[in-house]
Amino acid sequence: MTIDAWRITGQSQIDSYVGRWAELAVLLVNELAVTRVRGRDVEPPSDPGPALEAALARAGWSPSPGAAGPVRLGDEDAARLAAIAAELRPILGGAPDAVAALNGVLIRHRAVPSLYGDPPVLAFHAPDATLADAWAANAATALAMVIGVGQGVRLRSCEAEGCELVFFDVTRNASRRFCGLSCQNRAKATAYRARRRGA
Repeated sequence: MTIDAWRITGQSQIDSYVGRWAELAVLLVNELAVTRVRGRDVEPPSDPGPALEAALARAGWSPSPGAAGPVRLGDEDAARLAAIAAELRPILGGAPDAVAALNGVLIRHRAVPSLYGDPPVLAFHAPDATLADAWAANAATALAMVIGVGQGVRLRSCEAEGCELVFFDVTRNASRRFCGLSCQNRAKATAYRARRRGA
């Protein structure tokens, strides 16, 4: 009998492929689909291409490990990725119908395992997929793998009031509650003021 180590230690065993594409899903949603960030209203970018390219560069994200240079997106791909971000938002936010929504994304973007290149590289999109469909299929497959191994709790929305940012919780015990320190500090200050008023 084999026992998976993460079941004993609580440590997430998400491989680098899945982690990288789950990070892309988070980045797409946070850059293109949220309207409240750290207590402030924000507008999703009207021209998503430059905003997304800048976010990808800041994150050091590339579609394949070791790829050199910044990612360049055409207007059509950027617009489609903005629509895909809106599709992924409820999935990462833990909506009650997240699994059905994710299944829809997988079907719409033709997520199928395939090998390409020399040496072969595993991907989860059709060989003829557009960049937007390829990224959507790979990101949705990564989210499905996280959920499918019982780690869906790691796909979270920030719990701070007035923040819709999402994140992929890689902490040992899946206990992260906030997108970052600023939201954590705001929540602590709010709780402190509430206790002082109640005292």
